[in-house]
Amino acid sequence: MLVGPNLFRRLLRSSQPPAPHGGNGLIVSAFHQLRYHYSTTTELSAEHLKDGGNSEKKKKNKWFTLPPFTKTVHASVLGAKLAGKPHSKAANETTVVKWVMRCCPELPKSLVQKLFRLRQVRRESHVLEVADDGCQVQKVQLKRVGAKDALNIGDRIFLPVSVREFREEKQESGCTEEELNFIQSLELYKDPAIIVLNKPPGMPVQGGIGIKWSLDKLAAACLCFDYSEPPRLVHRLDRDSSGILVMGRTQMSATILHSVFREETIDASKDFKDVDNEKRILQKRYWALVIGSPRWPKGMIVAPLRKVVVDDGKSDRITVFDNTQIVSSQRAITEYRVIKTTSHGYTWLELSPLTGRKHQLRVHCAEVLGTPIVGDYKYGWQAHRRWQHLPEADLKKNSNDKCPETNMLPFGLNMDSGSVSEKRPRLHLHCREMIFPNVSQALQNLQLSTDHDLSKLKRLEVVAPLPSYMQKSWDIMNS
Repeated sequence: MLVGPNLFRRLLRSSQPPAPHGGNGLIVSAFHQLRYHYSTTTELSAEHLKDGGNSEKKKKNKWFTLPPFTKTVHASVLGAKLAGKPHSKAANETTVVKWVMRCCPELPKSLVQKLFRLRQVRRESHVLEVADDGCQVQKVQLKRVGAKDALNIGDRIFLPVSVREFREEKQESGCTEEELNFIQSLELYKDPAIIVLNKPPGMPVQGGIGIKWSLDKLAAACLCFDYSEPPRLVHRLDRDSSGILVMGRTQMSATILHSVFREETIDASKDFKDVDNEKRILQKRYWALVIGSPRWPKGMIVAPLRKVVVDDGKSDRITVFDNTQIVSSQRAITEYRVIKTTSHGYTWLELSPLTGRKHQLRVHCAEVLGTPIVGDYKYGWQAHRRWQHLPEADLKKNSNDKCPETNMLPFGLNMDSGSVSEKRPRLHLHCREMIFPNVSQALQNLQLSTDHDLSKLKRLEVVAPLPSYMQKSWDIMNS
C-alpha cells in the first residue's frame, strides 16, 4: 500500500505518545482534522505475533488495526461545558463503537453496527504463558469485544480486513457545474469544525419519500472540500423557511453542537423565568412577517405544544396544549418583539426561540399571538382565505416592481416570486441571525491545555440576508 507524504506525517502524529501531563493529555487533532487510517497487522505479526504459531501467521493479514486508544475529548461533555451545564458522564468514558466511529468516519454507521452484531470486532489482549523452558512469555491474543464495552488507555481495536473493500465512493450527485456553484454559494461561514449555510426556501433539509434533492445530500456531494466525511446536520429548518443552517464538518463538532442545542433547550424548559436570552451561549433570531399586530410590542410566549393527528390519520399538526401533565406535550418558549408595524395591516416580528420544538414559531404566532405568518397555510389558513394582495397603486411606489422577472435557480428554486404583492405569497419566516460557541477554537484551546477556561471563549455571530421575495415585501412595506 503506497503512503503519500501527507498521510505519512499524519500517521507519525497519530502514533506519538500522549502529552506529558501524567497521561492525561487530550488528543484531538486526529479527529479535528478529519483524518483516519488503517494499517494491516503484518508489522504486528513480525513484532508481537512472532511466536504465535502457524494459526496466528495465517491470521496475520486478516485484520486492520485502529490507532491505540488515547484519552480524547468527549463531545457531549464538551458541549455541556460550552453551554455552562454539568454533565453526568465521565469525561474519559468511551465505548468501542464510539472509538471505531471516530477513527473511521468514512464507514457507514450501519456497517459498523453490523460488524459488532456479527461479532467481527476484536481487541488486543496480552496473556502470560509458561514456555517449555519454564520462562514466562507474553502472548498477544485477539478477543471479541462488544460495542458498548469501555476502553482503557492503549487498547487496540481490530476490524476485519474486508472493510478495506468498502470505499466511500463519492456518490454521483448528478449535479452540474452550475448546481455545484449554487450550493457552494450558500456558504456564509466556514472553519475547520463547522460550515454555515443560508438555506434557500423550498429546499428540504433532509431527504425522504418523494424528495429528490435535500441539503444534507447536496452538502455531502458539494461541501466536503478536502474532508473525508460529509457535513452533518446540527439543527433543522422547515422546508419553506429560509436562513441560517449550521452543519458540523466532523462527527465530533456535530456532536458538540448537538449537545449545546439540547442543553439550551432543557435549561430554558426548566428555568424559563430566569433565562436571559442576551447571555445565552446559543441565540437564534428569526424575522417573520405576520398578518395583524400583537397586543404587546414585546413579550415571552410560554405555551406547551403537542402533535395531533388529523384527516383520519393522513396528516398531523402541532397545536398548543395547556395540560402539561400529558407526557407527549413539550414546553415551548419564544421571545418576540415588534420590528415594524405597517399601514397595510402587517407586522414584522423578531422571534427568538428559547426551545427547539417542531413548528414552534409558526404555532406560537398563529395560536397564541393571533397573528399567523404570511404564507403559512397550515396554521394560518383562515386568515389567508381573506387574503388580498396589495393594490396596484401601492406596488407602483416601488420602482423595482414594474416588471418583475422570474429568475429560476438550480433545483427548480425561485426566490423572486412569493412576496405580498402576489395572490399566493410564500412563507415569510427567515432565520436571520445566530450566535453560538466557536467549537473550532474550543478544540484548539483544549489541544494546547486541558485546563483552558471555556467560559471566556468568544462566540460566533452569523447573519443571513433575506431571500429576494421577503426583501421585496420589506421594500414594499417601507415604500
